[in-house]
This record gives sequence, structure tokens and C-alpha cells, in this order.
Amino acid sequence: MTAMTSFSVSGATPLNSADQLEEQLRHIGATRYHSLHPFHKLLHGGKLNKGQVQAWALNRYYYQSSIPIKDAVVLSRFRDRMIRLEWRHRIEDHDGNFDTEGGIERWLKLTDGLGLDRDMVESTEMILPATRFAVDAYVHFVRDRTPLEAIASSLTELFAPNLHEERISGMLKHYDFINPSVMTYFQRRLDQAPRDAKYALAYVKEHATTPEHRALVCNALIFKTNVLWVQLDALYNAYVEGHIPPFTFRPEGL
Repeated sequence: MTAMTSFSVSGATPLNSADQLEEQLRHIGATRYHSLHPFHKLLHGGKLNKGQVQAWALNRYYYQSSIPIKDAVVLSRFRDRMIRLEWRHRIEDHDGNFDTEGGIERWLKLTDGLGLDRDMVESTEMILPATRFAVDAYVHFVRDRTPLEAIASSLTELFAPNLHEERISGMLKHYDFINPSVMTYFQRRLDQAPRDAKYALAYVKEHATTPEHRALVCNALIFKTNVLWVQLDALYNAYVEGHIPPFTFRPEGL
């Protein structure tokens, strides 16, 4: 009932078809995705200094490095071998393989390029408390909720390519300490995210067969947008407003 209540608060009427579900999911993305957050406007508009960009990349690393853990949990929820086969490439996309580079390594190229110590980044010891709480909550969500909700929570990928395009162009335009070689994570996701989103969307449209199930799907996406949004809230409060918690990363000059 919690999920149904959460969705009802949005003012939506019951969703009686797969097409209505997709329409509502896209509305959630248009109104709740973290592309709308003021911190992103500052980041992409060249309004942050290098230390603030470092803080963003450092904290975001915890999210990026947790994605394959989250996907391993999702994979473990399914006895259907074909679903596991489809889902497991996501883990390799981020972890890479013994002879191939993955998304985590590409993110570390960004933090290297920003002048952050790699051991410090990988330790995650200097990230904001809210970053850790939000990302860990996401992993717990896919572990504890239904497999349908676990897959639905990944649907923010529907909206990621536009954000990545904005990020690539904005950061390359505005920051002289950013060059194309450190933006390969976002360039690669322009291909990966649409592929992953297409599968997840088709899955939820097929398997959410009642208004109650479709409400669960919508709430899972709302939860994920909140996970992303609160991380930017924490960054804004710490590195724009200046309320940096003790024992976390403090850039020079802040």
C-alpha cells in the first residue's frame, strides 16, 4: 500500500494499459529527473570552479562504482536464465573485463584528469554522508523490493542520453581543465544507456499487467529519481552553499 499511496499523491489516475504506463514514466522523467537540478545547471554552464567539479566527480564515483553491485543484485533476483543473460552485460559495461575498459575505469580517468588522487577516490572515504546513504539505499531497494521494481528503478536511463550530451558539450566549452579524453564515460553511455533502457522499458510494459503493478513501476522510477536528486542536493549544500561536513573532501579555497 505504501507504493500505491506514493503514486496516488502525484494525482495520477490508475494506469490501465502498457502505453499509459510508458506515458506516465516519461512524464516522471520530464518533471523529476536530476537534469533539472540547479547543481547541474551550474556544472554544465561553467559556473563552478575546479574544486567544485572535483567534489562532484569524487562523490559521483561512489554511485558509478556501485552500479555493477546493484546490477549483480538485480541479476540474482531472477531464475529466468535469459533475463540473467540480458542483464549481466551491464556489469561488464561498468566493471570492464580483464582485457577491456569499463565505465568505472573511464570515470577514474575523469577524476585523474581533475587532479584527484586515485587511491583517495577509490577508497570513497572522503565522500559526503548523503552520497553514501543515497547510493546504499538504491542497492538495498533492488535487493528488497520485487524483481519488477528492481528493473523499473533503472529506467532513468531513458533520460540519460540528453543529459550526457549536455554535459559533454557544456563542460568542454566552459572548463579549460576538461578535455575530450576525460569525457569518454559519457560518450560511451550515449550508446549503452538507450540499449539498456529499451530492454527495461519493454520488460516493465510486458510484466506490469495490472494498475497496481504499473503503480509499483512508477514508484520505483520516482524512488530512483530521488536517489539521484538527493546526491545533488548534498553537493549543492556542501560545495555551493559552503556547508561541508567534517572529514569529507574540502577543495582548495573552500
